[in-house]
Amino acid sequence: MHKKALITGGAGFVGSHLADELLEHGYIVRALDNLSEQVHGPERARPAYLDPEVELIRGDVRDPAAVRKALAGIDVVFHLAAAVGVGQSMYQIAEYTDSNGMGTAVLLEALLDQPIERVVVASSMSIYGEGFYRDAHGRIVAPNERKIDQLRRRDWEVRDAQGEALIPVPTDESKCPALPSVYAISKYHQERLCMSVCPAYGMEAVGLRFFNIYGSRQALSNPYTGVLAIFASRFLNKKPPLINEDGRQQRDFVSVHDIARACRLAMEEPAAAGEVFNIGSGRAFSILEIADQMARVLGQEDLKPKITGKYRVGDIRNCFADISKARRVLRYEPQVKLEDGLENLAEWLEGQIPVDHVDAAQEELEARGLAV
Repeated sequence: MHKKALITGGAGFVGSHLADELLEHGYIVRALDNLSEQVHGPERARPAYLDPEVELIRGDVRDPAAVRKALAGIDVVFHLAAAVGVGQSMYQIAEYTDSNGMGTAVLLEALLDQPIERVVVASSMSIYGEGFYRDAHGRIVAPNERKIDQLRRRDWEVRDAQGEALIPVPTDESKCPALPSVYAISKYHQERLCMSVCPAYGMEAVGLRFFNIYGSRQALSNPYTGVLAIFASRFLNKKPPLINEDGRQQRDFVSVHDIARACRLAMEEPAAAGEVFNIGSGRAFSILEIADQMARVLGQEDLKPKITGKYRVGDIRNCFADISKARRVLRYEPQVKLEDGLENLAEWLEGQIPVDHVDAAQEELEARGLAV
């Protein structure tokens, strides 16, 4: 018998790729999506990239009636629906808290009456705040967040109590959450709601902490989406990418194809029940390196990045994934190298016409004192 899967947020960037992965492996797929304007544009129409085999229910995950309808006959749920973006979350506080927290609560209450086998919930690396570091004595430490007065001096490094710079190392799931932004708080809220409520009612839950996802179908006109999509939008509009701080901050960039496969593995692996996993590439790149690589694949090497020397409240310096637990339990192995993934992204970008809202978004953050 084919399992019937519901993907909340299933018409979006990650959701649509997950739908492709599930269809390829014999699932019947339904998507619940509110087709928000920030992601899908003013028409808010069903995206052309969404496989016609996907049954799309247009509705908000905060609407109990829409959720009950979407859950009818469903065996498993992938909960991806969320408002996304660190910067915007710091002033649209009620919207992020409501969309992510209340949306998850409504879904879980509906599941009490329509229980299923397992929920896979999309969490985020943002919950960690700063990643793990190594100090001068070789010890692995979880540092304090950088203070505003330090950042105003344009001292970007993470330092110990004696002022010595710490060395970033891969971060595993044992790190205590630091939650430096409203977005991070809301993602941890989603994760813990699912991980707490589901087992209490005889359902299994798995949390996946996604690192920086890139790939085709990302909302290029959304200035709060992933950094690669933002850079792409700038390059396609013949503008230099804007890079905060000094550009040497490090992140883990993972292909949406690897993310989709990890979601399926998390649903299918019996030993994953009750566990949380980092899902990344296991590699670290500086934001400057990413801008250079993006410029190269788009043939825009003459557009040099503009280092703003500013910081955004809620941002962290370094965080990249230790994925050994996902490798061990889920048998997850990243298959898309960044270099190849960027080539594929460049192919998809041909013919895309993004509206560049990055300058306006930066002005909004600065006006609110959130970019200094």
